[in-house]
Amino acid sequence: MVGIAGGRLGEERKNWRKDHPHGFVAKPALNADGSFNIMLWECAVPGKKGTDWEGGLYRITMEFSDEYPSKPPKCKFNPRIFHPNVYPSGTICLSILDENKGWKPSITVKQMLLGIQDLLDNPNNNDPAQREPYDLLKNDPAAYAQKIREQAKMDAFRL
Repeated sequence: MVGIAGGRLGEERKNWRKDHPHGFVAKPALNADGSFNIMLWECAVPGKKGTDWEGGLYRITMEFSDEYPSKPPKCKFNPRIFHPNVYPSGTICLSILDENKGWKPSITVKQMLLGIQDLLDNPNNNDPAQREPYDLLKNDPAAYAQKIREQAKMDAFRL
């Protein structure tokens, strides 16, 4: 393990295994030798029931640095999704994942993933990261919703 970050992530893993939201996935990635890489997590967030995102399971990677929990992990959708607050690289633009905005060292992996799930259906139009989804949501919400439903079908239970 890697110092304070590794110790914190080990505890997060234990807590996650005891209590996590239904349908969510969060686990350290496997190294080539079969050991766990505690600094890189493979996660998945389900679309909330009753939203255009329902039915999709959206994969996320969380890359932690040695400075965690002082600094947030880099969180990316992989593959990237069509969303106003997701950069073309897949990086998620969310205040609780930004050390200059809402990040606090007390935020857990569980809270990050719940925040990401909430962001899916509640984009922050004041902080767009991708022009095409932002413009479509702003100018034609029905077409945006249709595109999201199509994406949910493509990402249904794909892990």
